[in-house]
Amino acid sequence: MSAQLREASSVILLRPAQSGFEVFLVRRQKQASFMASAFVFPGGAAEPDEDAREAAARELFEEAGVLLARDTGAEAETLEAPSMAKLRKQILGGTNAATCLAAAGIMWSTDGLVPWAHWITPSIEPKRFSARFFVCELPSGQDPTFDDIETVEQIWTRPADAITRAGELNLPPPQIRTCWELAQLATIDDVLATGRARAEEPHPIMPRLRMLAPGDPPCLLLPWDPEYTVNGTGDSTPLTYQPSWAGGPSRFVLEDRTWKHVAAPGSTSAG
Repeated sequence: MSAQLREASSVILLRPAQSGFEVFLVRRQKQASFMASAFVFPGGAAEPDEDAREAAARELFEEAGVLLARDTGAEAETLEAPSMAKLRKQILGGTNAATCLAAAGIMWSTDGLVPWAHWITPSIEPKRFSARFFVCELPSGQDPTFDDIETVEQIWTRPADAITRAGELNLPPPQIRTCWELAQLATIDDVLATGRARAEEPHPIMPRLRMLAPGDPPCLLLPWDPEYTVNGTGDSTPLTYQPSWAGGPSRFVLEDRTWKHVAAPGSTSAG
């Protein structure tokens, strides 16, 4: 029987760079029960009183210290840094985020969060999430810092460089696929426009473990892989239509402890 799904959100935080843009990643602590020691986008499980965007904003603030909020029409960069630090400490300490924000006279400002993808943990995993990924440009005047609780390191990197360093960074498949998609785009404006278009074509992505022949390395199939419905194990989310974004490499193969995003044999899609 598959483990119960928990709702979750992640934020793909971007900033301009000389050669286009960079993406922000944090390393999860080695004792983490999910994706331990991996570099990931800030994110985590939603609280019962949160929707996906509110969870994304809270997790971004907790894990990266970036506040997407407003008070009486003012954006978060007008708030003083000590007040932001105190608010973050309260929320990290377990105080309800909505209560903390209300006491500070502010509220989440989630308009800058643009939907990107909906990833579902494979049914073979003991801990599973239904995670909504959002893209967001770093607000002016803010600098992210990892929380040193759930996350212990941070980097800014070009998406293509993250893929090149996938083994060193211990990147999980959703991060690799996302960086592959981002690497096809030139600017943050391109990313945000693409995200808005993708929001019109929603479809969950739940990888399936490919049934292995003796000696085969572990392989995860994405819903647009030709073997997804015929040679995958566990629950599935087969494509009910063909979203424009569901193309390119369609599987992940584990080689030398690194996930490689590759095309199915015989496919012309490049990795």
